[in-house]
Amino acid sequence: MTTTGPLTSRGERPFGVYVHVPFCSVRCGYCDFNTYTADELGEGATRASYADTAISEIELAARTYSQEIETVFFGGGTPTQLPSADLVRLLDALRDNFGLAADVEVTTEANPDSVTPESLAILREGGFNRISFGVQSAVPHVLATLDRTHNPDNVPQAVKWAREAGFDQLSVDLIYGTPGESMADWRTSVEQAIALEPNHVSAYALIVEQGTAFARKVNRHEVVMPDDDETADKYLLADELFSAAGLGWYELSNWARDEAAQCRHNVLYWHSDNWLGIGPGAHSHVNGERWWNVKHPAAYAQRLAAGEAPRHDGETIDADTARVERIMLETRLRSGLGLDALSTGATAAVPGLVSRGLADVADERLVLTLPGRLLADAVVRELVD
Repeated sequence: MTTTGPLTSRGERPFGVYVHVPFCSVRCGYCDFNTYTADELGEGATRASYADTAISEIELAARTYSQEIETVFFGGGTPTQLPSADLVRLLDALRDNFGLAADVEVTTEANPDSVTPESLAILREGGFNRISFGVQSAVPHVLATLDRTHNPDNVPQAVKWAREAGFDQLSVDLIYGTPGESMADWRTSVEQAIALEPNHVSAYALIVEQGTAFARKVNRHEVVMPDDDETADKYLLADELFSAAGLGWYELSNWARDEAAQCRHNVLYWHSDNWLGIGPGAHSHVNGERWWNVKHPAAYAQRLAAGEAPRHDGETIDADTARVERIMLETRLRSGLGLDALSTGATAAVPGLVSRGLADVADERLVLTLPGRLLADAVVRELVD
């Protein structure tokens, strides 16, 4: 179904914008995001024309939805595959069409090999104030397994350039559980990430997404995924080392120096607040409605060139779905899940979770313990009846 009608009316919940940039220099084998290398796309969907196309969606969206933006997140793909001037133009279009809050958080993801001192200076001067480097691992053979092409030796230099450009909010993204990654390898990656002195770190377990090149390798037994116990041990090691370095967990896979260093845009997701997605395949969630754009960049560009909204399909979120999603998301947070979200049957499961050491309850909120964080999916299953 294709929908080209209004997005929705203004809401009162916090509002963010996600801008999807679907370009990468190479496609990593484990990635199932909506990304493309330059030679995979035809006319009308090039990097040179992308900013203008996305700006036309911003202008179209602003005709039917108006709220000041509190967070902006440029993801992908690799946003820094675009010229910094184009990224700034996109941010300017959001400012001109929606308005940015005085304390707006503006993040871009970046590959360490895709930035220069000059490009970072343009971003910072243009209003970007947070950067998230996709490091994934500091160990060459682990990066090779992941098909990551950046040189880990370049990471400290990229971080130094970012700080010199004025990026005080700096995050490092890591992945653990790659086939062939030893505990010593993982310790090396964590310790080198800490040595960069970021004020935020994300560490996600590698997930095998069906349909990816990596999944095909696993299915052919060319690589062997680690068992759950090893993956849990790597999480525990990361939490221990991050905590000792002054980085506290605030979400299952995210640690921050303090509350000010938390990624406000992701917190918006975890609280099911409102956000608008710009770009091919981007998802939006506003006032109980969820919708998503056509996926292929060429189809996306064609729609907008014809003056049509690129929305592909959507749904209205009913009360039961909203409750389940709230449980799934807020259970992940250190601030915990309000017990008011639970049905009578699920409330009866809480004492058992506490007695088994998986959760604590304080101020009418359920908060996972460290053992509970390792079994978060199982805890959620007990809370969703």
